[in-house]
Amino acid sequence: MTDSTIFGKIIRRELPADIVYEDDELIAFRDIAPQAPVHVLFVPKTPIATLNDLQADQAAIVGKLAHAAAAYAQREGFAQDGYRLVMNCNEHGGQTVFQLHLHLLAGAHLGRFGTPH
Repeated sequence: MTDSTIFGKIIRRELPADIVYEDDELIAFRDIAPQAPVHVLFVPKTPIATLNDLQADQAAIVGKLAHAAAAYAQREGFAQDGYRLVMNCNEHGGQTVFQLHLHLLAGAHLGRFGTPH
């Protein structure tokens, strides 16, 4: 189903998680180290290490992640206030788990992005 990352272990139920959404292609769960009052990770069940590894025939999964995140924001009642979707790629991009995933951050005014350092 997927690989040996922490996300793969969550998908296979080898590790516990606060799962908020799941279907045949993806799973979403609350981040254990949230960076905002709402911090949910949307993860495809297909193992794809980084956005750089995404193949053309897999591109639809990114849209499915975004759609699931938007639907979650609507369902939870914070879509109108706003939210941020972030996808990190590789070390300099801030990726720490090498399984493609989308962060949904919400629940507070998140401000603008700062300058790189």
